[in-house]
Amino acid sequence: MKILIIGGGSMGITYAKSFLSSHIVNPEGIMILEKSEEKATELRQKNIGTVFSAPEKFIKDADLIILAVKPQDTTLLFDSIKGFLDNQQVLLSIMAGVKMQTICDSLNVTKVIRAMPNLATQIGKSMTVFTSTNDVTRIELVTVQNLINTTGKSIYTDNEPMIDAATAISGSGPAYVMYFIDSLVQSAIEMGFSPSEAELLVVQTFRGTTDLYRQSNLSTQEWIKKVSSKGGTTEAAIKAFEKSQLSDLIQSGAKSALKRAIALGKS
Repeated sequence: MKILIIGGGSMGITYAKSFLSSHIVNPEGIMILEKSEEKATELRQKNIGTVFSAPEKFIKDADLIILAVKPQDTTLLFDSIKGFLDNQQVLLSIMAGVKMQTICDSLNVTKVIRAMPNLATQIGKSMTVFTSTNDVTRIELVTVQNLINTTGKSIYTDNEPMIDAATAISGSGPAYVMYFIDSLVQSAIEMGFSPSEAELLVVQTFRGTTDLYRQSNLSTQEWIKKVSSKGGTTEAAIKAFEKSQLSDLIQSGAKSALKRAIALGKS
């Protein structure tokens, strides 16, 4: 299997390294197209595939083409590669907001998979939601899912608008978690902990809690009840959260992210 990754940024390189470390392909099976000659030269030193700086006939050798460029670069990208593609190739797009129909129409292709990974691809713990056009075969879909799963876990949906929903939840989600962590760290510092102590206190609490949740059969609400003794400290905090309608605010933020994701897709 030959894979072409278009875009030598962090996400494209993360995919290349994940595929290699999982031994799904070897360096000879990966090609990278990076328009910046300076970056292309740098990538050639990493032994993660054959690196090109301009589209050429080598594109036709790829069984899978991963589009890992910024959405605003799509017009330039499409114009530069459309003459080298054929309908037997599968295109995997991780370009936020770019619809499958746009890719099909612009490149005259029919086999397109659209995915929304998140930041944790960098450590192999990503959450990716993906969908595909009808022309992608089941074997091709399973093959691509196996590749995606080298960076974490995945969910398939046959409803493309759910990719926008995934963008609002798992795509933007790491920032929400970081926001909450930062708030607790600042609270700990104000209570007298040093910055390093506050960070350890909060991060270990998050890590332990998520692991505890994953390894149990209890719901989040059941765990909250377990920790919240009547008249205790946790109950006081939860009541303060409820009084300020924190849950509603978090849901409102996620809905705002969804609205923006839909708007970006239309533009």
